[in-house]
Amino acid sequence: MRPRNWGALALLVAIVGWWYSPASPRVPAFAVAAHGSQPQCPMPPRVAAGDPPLQSAVPSNVASFQLAAAQLQPLAGFSVDARVLSRRDYSLGREAQLSPTDLALGWGRMRDDAVLSQLQISQSSRWYRYGWSGDPPLPPEEIARSSANMHLIPSDAESAAELHRVRDGSHIRIDGWLVEATSPDGYHWRSSTTREDTGAGACEVVYVCAITQL
Repeated sequence: MRPRNWGALALLVAIVGWWYSPASPRVPAFAVAAHGSQPQCPMPPRVAAGDPPLQSAVPSNVASFQLAAAQLQPLAGFSVDARVLSRRDYSLGREAQLSPTDLALGWGRMRDDAVLSQLQISQSSRWYRYGWSGDPPLPPEEIARSSANMHLIPSDAESAAELHRVRDGSHIRIDGWLVEATSPDGYHWRSSTTREDTGAGACEVVYVCAITQL
């Protein structure tokens, strides 16, 4: 391949990468409703500023959310006031049909600059990872229960646009529902319903009613 062609290819790759990055003006589409369905996203009880995530019971009048990609069964109301430790966007895979973005969130002392400056934080393949050199800045069990990776499913164009604007370090509140996604072909994606777990299955899958920058 001629040098000119390599340059054109590199430019094309850079443009595609930019278009699918958080810096792009493109807002990822939210998961559309199933045919004939108009799912609403009623707001759950909201967390008080500075408090740990608030999980609440599902009222009897809140039914499953029928989307084209899957049915979302609400497991609990969920509201979190947190700092964004990292974000990662996804465009490939079954989960990306529902959730275009994962946010690693921290609350409590996992919002403090002095703590975060001593941690190495990353995301990949729908996982959130952290590490440190020497002694940890917090007890490891506190790090685990004061942070989590969350798979976010925007409920409408407004929540999708707000999610697109979130950046590392942002202070946000997310209000929505922890859900279990299923489809007739056997697909299954279930949220954690505790902040105490780690490893596989520990991430929250959140049907997002609203995202607020604080």
